[in-house]
Amino acid sequence: MEKEKTYNEAIAGDEGFNEGEGYPSCEGQPCANVADESGGQSDIMTEDADSAQFAEAEKQAAEENTAETDGAETLRAEIDQWKDKFLRLQAEFDNYRKRTLKEKMELVQTGGRDVLLAMLPVHDDIARAVTAMEKSDDVEALRSGVVLIAQKFTEALRQKSVTAIEVIGKEFDPETSEAVARFAAGDEMKGLVVDAVQTGYMLGDKVLRFAKVVVGE
Repeated sequence: MEKEKTYNEAIAGDEGFNEGEGYPSCEGQPCANVADESGGQSDIMTEDADSAQFAEAEKQAAEENTAETDGAETLRAEIDQWKDKFLRLQAEFDNYRKRTLKEKMELVQTGGRDVLLAMLPVHDDIARAVTAMEKSDDVEALRSGVVLIAQKFTEALRQKSVTAIEVIGKEFDPETSEAVARFAAGDEMKGLVVDAVQTGYMLGDKVLRFAKVVVGE
């Protein structure tokens, strides 16, 4: 009531003013300020909410960036690891290839050397037989000597896995033999090898030289 009285007295001289019970509740401040104050608080609350959402979004984005960075670093480490393994494997294979090539070359050279060494004793026997033929007329002794040389030579070849291909009286086999002629040998020898013009040889399980044969028809 005191406030109402004071307000009415203060504005009693204003033209067109009618006293009444109502009075502004703004306590000497424009009422608009009251509305402004309420609106300002709402704006502040909205700004705070926006700030909180923005901060949360920034935090989430930072976490996602950290996860992406960690994932990229892990992937880069795996790539480096596989690259290192590949380079090591490539180097090992290159060393293996060079070592194998060297071993093959040495094997060829050593193999040829071994064969020549095996043939030298046979050559010595042939040289002695030639000398003996010049000094002796004993045909039977010379014949026996040549037979021994031939046997020794065959044994030297056998030790090197070289064996003669047996073809006489057997069915013609184009995998090991080459037919150079045909001979009318009757029905019982038809398709069979009648004679060997040149002996064939096997080196292990491979044909070293094909036999040249005559086939019956």
